[in-house]
Amino acid sequence: MPISPRCWQVGGLAAVWSAVGAPVMALCPAALPTALETIAAQPSLTGARLGVHVETLTGEAVVSREGDRFFVPASTLKLLTTAAVLTELGPDYTLQTSVLGTTSPEGRTTLQVIGGGDPSFDQASLAALASQIAQQPIQSVDVLYGDDSAFPGDAVNPNWEWEDVQAGYGAPVNALILNENEIVLSLVPQGVGEPLQVVWDEPRQGQGWQIENYSTTVAVGEPEYVSVGRELGLPVLRVWGQLIAGSPSETTSIAEPNPGQAFLDALQRGLAAQGIRVQQTRLTAAPAGDRWTPLATITSPPLAELLIPTNQNSNNLYAEALLKTLGRQDAEATDATESGVAIARQVLAELGMDVSELVMVDGSGLARKNLVTPRAMVDVLQGMARSPHFSTYRDSLAVAGLRGTLRNRLKDTPAEGRLYGKSGAISRNFALAGYLDPPNYELLAFSIFINNINARGSTVRPIIDDIILQLTDLDDCE
Repeated sequence: MPISPRCWQVGGLAAVWSAVGAPVMALCPAALPTALETIAAQPSLTGARLGVHVETLTGEAVVSREGDRFFVPASTLKLLTTAAVLTELGPDYTLQTSVLGTTSPEGRTTLQVIGGGDPSFDQASLAALASQIAQQPIQSVDVLYGDDSAFPGDAVNPNWEWEDVQAGYGAPVNALILNENEIVLSLVPQGVGEPLQVVWDEPRQGQGWQIENYSTTVAVGEPEYVSVGRELGLPVLRVWGQLIAGSPSETTSIAEPNPGQAFLDALQRGLAAQGIRVQQTRLTAAPAGDRWTPLATITSPPLAELLIPTNQNSNNLYAEALLKTLGRQDAEATDATESGVAIARQVLAELGMDVSELVMVDGSGLARKNLVTPRAMVDVLQGMARSPHFSTYRDSLAVAGLRGTLRNRLKDTPAEGRLYGKSGAISRNFALAGYLDPPNYELLAFSIFINNINARGSTVRPIIDDIILQLTDLDDCE
């Protein structure tokens, strides 16, 4: 679908300001390389790598700096995952979580719940599923089976760091997902010198956990920070950090270590609330041979809606579940992630990417082994701009100054409302990629990567934002 100029234009401001409040000069495209080198030469980028590639949506080169070199994309990889999934499956694709039942001649009822890998399945979904089952003439269930086999392969990506897989943002991705496979808790300040109180969002989830609490409550004027982690394979929660006495609690989360069983336990409780007693649960596919009757189904929102938390909020579990959903389209797949990557590469090539410029090992960008060139990222953005699904794709992105992970960036600048994109950050690697609508220039597809920088995000993000403002102030200069 051809893109008409200013197809999503939002009025800019009359004045032009940099991300740090200083005025910038209007730029002709020929001046951009010098402007980028000036930015790259600042002391905070010493030892770091800066990659930039910018083209119009029609393929006209605007500027490139190390555009053909590999960079760690962090969460901007989600742009590639969602482009491939949307292109292959379409915006109306949905996922189902289903319950089947069978009753023996002796009157003993067995149920099986079959996970479809729906990342949006939450407590309300579970209650609705239990309510549907309760419409059947069932008072007791002998065995509740949980079929968690839709995504073959590891639930935890083997390329992820241990610091990530402990956290809620690095939760395992299986077929029976509940509440994003997170255990949410709050850390509450107490009296000065006392450890922070750990409060479980769902008290049952805290049962059986041993807490090693190394945190403390501090006086006004002290710095605040918290960190939580868990023991590998053991229910041991560790808490570090400090909060000021009287300050608000801090909400955080850890990954659910056994999400499939957690789903079954929650469904068992949900059925009990409906007056249906479940004698036992088994996390395995039900035995073959019985005649099963469909009893209940929960259908996910359409893919178009699932893309929004994936891209706007940078939800890792959503991205991984969607990649695995793509992978399970191959009925012979033995690993849903690997199969998803293989299919994604094929789709991305069809969109115009040179896939020799891509190393992809997950769907979220959490793995440091992911690599892509700035040029290849732009190729996909241009390919999606030609897609009949472009509006769905674009509307799933964060918008500078307005929504998603970019809502607090570039506010009150000419880029506010004009940039639709995806940011990324993992351990010394930062990125931003997407679409930009300069007031006096053609629509742009861009990617910006800063790798191996020894600085915090509060230092790096304004550098990236200043590059965006240089692009926003482009003029044809004719």
